[in-house]
Amino acid sequence: MCDQAMKELPPGVRPHVPRRPLWLCRACADVWPCPTARLKLKAVYGDDRAGLCVLLCGLLYEAIEDLHRLNPRTGPSPQGLFDRLVGWAAPRSHVD
Repeated sequence: MCDQAMKELPPGVRPHVPRRPLWLCRACADVWPCPTARLKLKAVYGDDRAGLCVLLCGLLYEAIEDLHRLNPRTGPSPQGLFDRLVGWAAPRSHVD
């Protein structure tokens, strides 16, 4: 769903999808998900934060594999990758 949703753009507009195995945005070269990709994903998933998090957790697994394969000694920390790929979308608990 991620690739399909991110590619539904007008002709000539580059989609903000990950360039693997580096996990940089293909359109803007920022770390993925870049701010534009996050906005698009939020729009596509709407109130289904759980569904978005399931997608992002699958991508987290793939990113860990790719980035570890590229640089097994000094790649990003697991916590850093979680925060980058999943943490921004996780449902927030409300304390009253």
